[in-house]
Amino acid sequence: MPYPTFSDAQRALKNDETSCEALVSSFLDRIEQRNDELNAFIELDEDGARNHARYLDSQRARGHERPLAGLIVGVKDVLCMRGRKVTCGSKMLSCFESLIDATALKRLRDAGAIFIGKTNCDEFAMGSSNETSHAGPVRNPVDPTRVPGGSSGGSAAAVADGMAHAALGTDTGGSIRQPAAFCGVVGLKPTYGRVSRYGLVAYASSFDTIGPMAHSVEDVARLLEAMAGPDPNDATSADVPVPSYTDALTNSVEGLRIGLPKEYFAEGLDEEIQEMVYAKVRRLKAAGATVQEVSLPHTDYGIAAYYILTTAEASSNLARYDGVRYGHRADVKETRDTLQAEHQQLKKSRDTAQANGNAERAKALQEALDAQESLLNRLYADTRTEGFGTEVKRRIMLGTYVLSSGYYDAYYEKAQRVRTLIRNDFDQAFEAVDVLITPATPTPAFELGSKVDDPLAMYLNDVYTVTANLAGVPGLVVPAGTHSSGLPVGMQLLGRHFDEATLLQVGDVAMNLS
Repeated sequence: MPYPTFSDAQRALKNDETSCEALVSSFLDRIEQRNDELNAFIELDEDGARNHARYLDSQRARGHERPLAGLIVGVKDVLCMRGRKVTCGSKMLSCFESLIDATALKRLRDAGAIFIGKTNCDEFAMGSSNETSHAGPVRNPVDPTRVPGGSSGGSAAAVADGMAHAALGTDTGGSIRQPAAFCGVVGLKPTYGRVSRYGLVAYASSFDTIGPMAHSVEDVARLLEAMAGPDPNDATSADVPVPSYTDALTNSVEGLRIGLPKEYFAEGLDEEIQEMVYAKVRRLKAAGATVQEVSLPHTDYGIAAYYILTTAEASSNLARYDGVRYGHRADVKETRDTLQAEHQQLKKSRDTAQANGNAERAKALQEALDAQESLLNRLYADTRTEGFGTEVKRRIMLGTYVLSSGYYDAYYEKAQRVRTLIRNDFDQAFEAVDVLITPATPTPAFELGSKVDDPLAMYLNDVYTVTANLAGVPGLVVPAGTHSSGLPVGMQLLGRHFDEATLLQVGDVAMNLS
């Protein structure tokens, strides 16, 4: 691919060495060559991309240049694009077509971005490996026997393999940052509220964030600048001024204070990853930054609090998928026939018990007949059983449990208090430092299938990323090097609320230091 970053492509456009339409064609060719192996894209919008590219080329010929003209973007399939499917990687929405554009997409399109297709993801963004998608798993382009990370694995793989300049992902507990680390690209989770969630299919509404992935910090900065800002359609979007993020890329870290949270460099971290992160920190120190150890004492409670709170919100958000209004619906006739057969069998068993003089059993069977579910309730159950995959069902059940009577105080309410403590940890740390630097993941990308049957082991892959979502702070992952296994390693930077500019500044310098 001749122009791996948008900055490269933009220079070529200005020199008339290429066109928006030619860029679209080159990426479509790459997708045709590689997508069968990697499964990064689940749907392409070839006609829409080409038509928009031709329009942008005609505008450029008239001297009307848009800031992101020629930027080819993949879109995670949990974001609504008008007239296109939004499946969320689920059978439940396999035939659903969006009637709206997500605000983030509308703003990028208005700036000149070209959307080439929808990228694969874990079902309803629930996963850390991109193996739960109804469309099948995504493979890591560096090593196709490995996972790309999740849930935005399709977006990360598409960027890493040159199928797009950039891609949009979502991050509820690390779903942009972990795949970025596993695939060797840059990924940004903005502050909660920085980018409108309008048009994002909800997983956990108080955690979900939309963010960009690309090969360079500069490209990520450009995308964020176009997407960010308040939105009247999203009451949780923040009315906070949006700076020029590209202006923040000063190529200097002189005087900046970097904190290393000791809890993130503890047992369980791969030694090579730890040394690569330390090596980057040493170079930043040599470039003028100061470094000190800090503590985030409630970090160990992050995973437990995260999986209680997000599953609780998921059980509420996913209740809307009932087979009545939209989405997958179980076969009504089949459900009715099953109910009738069950009714006849219960009635026959009751009559037999009565004839045999077994009054107790006859009474129990009559109670079962009286309590037999209605057709509507059974339709709900059959629809959700067929429509949802195993991981989504697991999280719905867990969330329903922690919200149930007798367990709400013991789990959900306590997790909310822990969330406050974790946020306080970050607030206190940022009184002493400007940026926190941590590993992004405890290990490099693991093998496909190796953890899919062990939910706890899978969840622990998020150990370094969930706390940023609990606190709502921004997080950036940049490549830190290559592991002896040949796999990419990522370094995570965490910052104050709405201070993405400093993260991008430090991340850009870190990438350029060898």
